[in-house]
Amino acid sequence: MSHQLAAHPARRPRGLVVAGGLIGAAAVAVAINAIVAATAHAVGASDDFEALQLPAYAVLTVFGVLVAAAAWAIIRARSARPARLLRTLVPVVLIVSLTPDIMVGVSDSRPRTSWGAVIALMVMHVVVAAVAVPAYRRLLPLPATQG
Repeated sequence: MSHQLAAHPARRPRGLVVAGGLIGAAAVAVAINAIVAATAHAVGASDDFEALQLPAYAVLTVFGVLVAAAAWAIIRARSARPARLLRTLVPVVLIVSLTPDIMVGVSDSRPRTSWGAVIALMVMHVVVAAVAVPAYRRLLPLPATQG
């Protein structure tokens, strides 16, 4: 009986596997970002700093994971050398994504802003990339013959 199961494993539609994996990646990134926020609050970031409150960063984390997955999929499908392009694009996009956080710190435009809170936001961007990129590699693998 186990031989039959091994010979004919249950197959899930690829789309469900990708969707489930992306939901999982987003959940892991939100959970780690919750730790980052809690740590920032513990070391002095204001509890009133809105960007470090769960509703704010959770929505942006999920949005970031999903939008980046769509971009990854488009690059994977259309680029002649997707791995090479993504090796450059991922760090550039990550660095550019820090700009709004730096602007919040410089401008002091949000109530209860501190550089500790701003650094926590920047760490959250790195967390999302560190969780999402390996998930994309597994869920949306790049062609092996293209570099």
